[in-house]
Amino acid sequence: MAKIIRDEVVKALKGCVDPEIGLNIVDLGLIHDISIDDSNNIKVKLTMTSPMCPVTSVILADVQLRVEHLHDVGSVDIDLVWDPAWSPEMISEEARMSMNI
Repeated sequence: MAKIIRDEVVKALKGCVDPEIGLNIVDLGLIHDISIDDSNNIKVKLTMTSPMCPVTSVILADVQLRVEHLHDVGSVDIDLVWDPAWSPEMISEEARMSMNI
C-alpha cells in the first residue's frame, strides 16, 4: 500500500466546487485541516461559508466521494466545523485575483 500524501488529497478536493460561488473549496478557504494516518485513513476538517449554506450536503457528499476514490485510501472521515467561522479573507490569493477582489 502506497502512502497517500496531503497534496493528493488537496488535488482531489480542488475538484469540489461550491455551486453557488463557482470556486473550489480549497481556494475558497473551506478546508481547515487534512490528516492522514499510517493506514491511509483520512480526516478532512472543513467549514461552509455559512451555517445556513443550502448546498452543504452536496459539498460534503462530493468531498467524501473524491477522497474515497484516492488509490489505497483507508477510511474517510469528514468533520464539519464552525470554529473558526469562514470569512472572505480565507479565499486564496489566486482565487481573489481571478475574482478581482
